[in-house]
Amino acid sequence: MPKVIEWTGVREGDMVWRYPNEEITWGDNLIVHEYEAAVFFRDGKAYDVFRAGRHVLTTANLPLLTKVLSKIAGFDKVPFRCTVFFISLKQFQGRFGAQSQTKELAPIKFFGSFWFRVEEPNLFVNEVVGGQGAYTTDKLQDFLRGYFNERLIDTLSQYSLAEVYGKLDETSLVAKNMLFDAFSRIGLELIDVKFEGIDTTPEWRDRLFYVKTGVAATEVLRMETVQKSSESLSKSPGAAVGAGAVILPQVLQPAPAPSVPMVLCPKCNFQNPQTAKFCGNCGAPLQAVGGVNCPKCGTLNPAGAKFCSNCGNPLQLTFKCPKCGGEVQAGAKFCPNCGEKLA
Repeated sequence: MPKVIEWTGVREGDMVWRYPNEEITWGDNLIVHEYEAAVFFRDGKAYDVFRAGRHVLTTANLPLLTKVLSKIAGFDKVPFRCTVFFISLKQFQGRFGAQSQTKELAPIKFFGSFWFRVEEPNLFVNEVVGGQGAYTTDKLQDFLRGYFNERLIDTLSQYSLAEVYGKLDETSLVAKNMLFDAFSRIGLELIDVKFEGIDTTPEWRDRLFYVKTGVAATEVLRMETVQKSSESLSKSPGAAVGAGAVILPQVLQPAPAPSVPMVLCPKCNFQNPQTAKFCGNCGAPLQAVGGVNCPKCGTLNPAGAKFCSNCGNPLQLTFKCPKCGGEVQAGAKFCPNCGEKLA
């Protein structure tokens, strides 16, 4: 006599139920309630899926399973073995929470909730229910919590602490967008993600506070050095008190401003910054370190230049005096060796 295959005694929060009798006979009545799906599973693979309604099992409405069973002689006359999984299609809430680190290796703790539903029952049974052996709601929740945490840890490691700390709504949106495809791969639709708390260690909270207020990262590290030195000295008896008078003032001093290289004016000896092109006292052209002034027009040219970029005059070149043969610098009007007037 045909039997009735039905999910009875469903409780609030139940996600999956396995029909206990694996012997299925042609002509059995399958009853699938609203917001449910029935998946026929055999040899580690999901086959035909039934939605809400009353179904009499025949080779016509089980085409995928029939194709497999057709290799068995007399399959259409005797009961065959198959597992029937009932999957709830309602929306469920899951919890997540773990500890990770951001891209600058700052430790971060987080927790919250996510909402999901089964979108593709056959894929869900293949990847999770049958694939993971999660035949109960509790095991499913444990698997999904770990699945969510693992991928969320990878996601947060791509962001800095400043980008996620204290930004629950923004981080929730980022997590949903990043994890949506991961859930689709196991037959689920990720509906929403809500972070309820994100925290880090006191040390990193202090760092983040100072960085946000405009303090340079080097200054933050200097302040931490002062704090650690103070704590270390406070734990040492006697001599450490005297040592602290020497160590701490040096550490407390802010880092000195880098010195600016100076250059003397060749005309009035006034000190000017190395980057200045003209003297701030007399206005004379300045020859910066590594540069060269044109002897004809005074234009500053980069080191290694052979001709002036302004007038084309040769730079730092010499030639032979026609009278004495001595070395004469280009642009000279008289030979420095014999006094011969030069053209």
